[in-house]
Amino acid sequence: MNQDRGSGLAAVSSALLAMSRHLEVRDVLKTIVASARELLDAQYAALGVPDDHGGFAQFVVDGVSDEQWKAIGPLPRQHGILAAMLHEARPERLADVRKDPRFEGWPSAHPEMSDFLGLPIRDGDEIIGALFLANKNCSKPEGTCGFDQQDEELLALLAQHAAIALTNARLYERSRELTIAEERSRLAHELHDAVSQKLFSLRLTAQAAAALVDRDPSRAKGELQQVAVLAAEAADELRAAVVELRPAALDEDGLVATLRTHVQVLDRAHGARVSFDGRGVRALPAAQEEALLRVAQEALHNALRHSGADAVDVALHRSGTGAVLRVMDNGCGFDPKTVRRAGRHLGLVSMRDRADGVGGTLTVESAPGKGTTIEMEVPGG
Repeated sequence: MNQDRGSGLAAVSSALLAMSRHLEVRDVLKTIVASARELLDAQYAALGVPDDHGGFAQFVVDGVSDEQWKAIGPLPRQHGILAAMLHEARPERLADVRKDPRFEGWPSAHPEMSDFLGLPIRDGDEIIGALFLANKNCSKPEGTCGFDQQDEELLALLAQHAAIALTNARLYERSRELTIAEERSRLAHELHDAVSQKLFSLRLTAQAAAALVDRDPSRAKGELQQVAVLAAEAADELRAAVVELRPAALDEDGLVATLRTHVQVLDRAHGARVSFDGRGVRALPAAQEEALLRVAQEALHNALRHSGADAVDVALHRSGTGAVLRVMDNGCGFDPKTVRRAGRHLGLVSMRDRADGVGGTLTVESAPGKGTTIEMEVPGG
């Protein structure tokens, strides 16, 4: 018994350490579910975070394949056993969930479940989630529950710490949102001060040229030349205002973590699979890190918006004291011989300028139907 208890506590400790390594909410949810299923040796585990409309804002499963999950269909509503855990806030341990009077069925593609253990996740008096497991992997007489009181106690301990991890992750994401909002506000202020007067002058000069074009063509020509000058100045001011702003996440998290987060967001937001591999990269000079991030963002935007790719892989690896960034997609590609036209369309000129500006190099490999690889290397500090 003491040996079992020690083994269980060790497993809980490992689960808690795994949860503490993640800061984003969905990563925390996945880790909680996987840890719970492994800890209690169950076939299935799930965690739902309720919304305010009778459904779930997030619902994460473990033990169900991606194909099964897609076939199951829409997220469940708050009903039956799920509602009991969320609204009555008590643990549920059942020999056969299908025979419970509150059971309301499930979609045809849903896996069959029998014995069941579930409990709410609390943050003080607030129920912030429901954690449940099904089909204990053990021999058990027909009609009995494989989950016992010790399983319930272990899951309750895990749920207490899951609440802390989930709350911390929410606070972290909220902090990031506020940081982004502050950066956007500062950008708006910079743009207003730096560019608005130039644009106002540009508009007045263009109006003057339009008024003079019939009765005084020579003066109209002079005004149009001034329009060109003002437009160039406005473009310079805009570029300076944008380039001046170093992304806040770089200062807080570093290049690897910032890129990984950016890729994760894109992977969730787009139909294409977007992956990231970052290995052995040391801290680089600030200008180089920002240039690498901006090039990665531009290349990812091109791949996801224009190439038709269903897979985009981002890699950032150490190279001497510097680093190499690669963004590879399996999209439609293009002919590098048309690089002038493609450069305007895909922002390649801007990416090359960024690489040149920090002493780096940018290479582009592509062919029609063969995808595109953009590689940028910087020397380090």
